[in-house]
Amino acid sequence: MTGYLGSYAVLGLLLLAGALVFVGAFGANRLLRPANPAEPAGKRVAYESGIDPVGGNWAQMQIRYYVYAFLYVLFAVESVFLFPWAVVFADPGYGAAVVAEMGIFVAVLALGIVYAWRKGVLTWS
Repeated sequence: MTGYLGSYAVLGLLLLAGALVFVGAFGANRLLRPANPAEPAGKRVAYESGIDPVGGNWAQMQIRYYVYAFLYVLFAVESVFLFPWAVVFADPGYGAAVVAEMGIFVAVLALGIVYAWRKGVLTWS
């Protein structure tokens, strides 16, 4: 299949093959499954680490756990940007400008952590 429409024909055949695999898998599932599946006692009961659940199913989470997770992800992702800088820093031609840029970057990170610390976000109670 060559020409302008040839690539679309290949795409169409690929989509058709994917749809056939999808329909075939669900059809095989429908044919091979039990007609009346068993429903053992306690199948739909909540399960907590091998023991019976105690209390209701409503549990409140405090927002500080999400703040800790957000701060961790924020600083982990931003610290990844330090690795390419450390590799390039050794190459010739990079001087005071690179050091100044990384100093500004680290200062912004430090400012963020100081702000979180001053707001009391990092205190564990």
